[in-house]
Amino acid sequence: MKDLKSLIRTIPDFPKKGILFRDITPVLQNAEAFRKVIMTFKKETPQDVTKVIAIESRGFIFGASLAYLLGVGFVPIRKSGKLPWKKVKMDYDLEYGTDTIEIHQDAIEKGEKVILVDDLLATGGTALASCKLIEKCGGIVEKILFLVELTDLNGREKLKNYDVFSIIKF
Repeated sequence: MKDLKSLIRTIPDFPKKGILFRDITPVLQNAEAFRKVIMTFKKETPQDVTKVIAIESRGFIFGASLAYLLGVGFVPIRKSGKLPWKKVKMDYDLEYGTDTIEIHQDAIEKGEKVILVDDLLATGGTALASCKLIEKCGGIVEKILFLVELTDLNGREKLKNYDVFSIIKF
């Protein structure tokens, strides 16, 4: 199998000029590579975790697969207005403006140990807001798992109070 990093496509000027988009779809299309990612995440998951929480939308791919493999529950964190039940919300700052993420209010029990999964760590804003949302619900973030980390954007610095793991660094 090819090295995982070599499977990530770099697409210049997407979604706007000056951005180098890291496309993970070749990893998903390669069964061996996808399995390697999930098995690596499994190895990095603390034993006492009872739920995998993932960030919309590509995080769902990895989070749901990992939850299934671990035999634990899966919880989605979604953009505002996407969840049908009673929600807990968290607003957070973007480069220009703010955004809101939500989780069902009954998704996490007080003191429950969870991991957070997403496809990519860039500036860390969404991941940090997700951690704060989990904590607002009473959960404990044991670890955060990413497939890709864009080191130049220093997202790990925002997450310095958490155990962060990424498989691929650019």
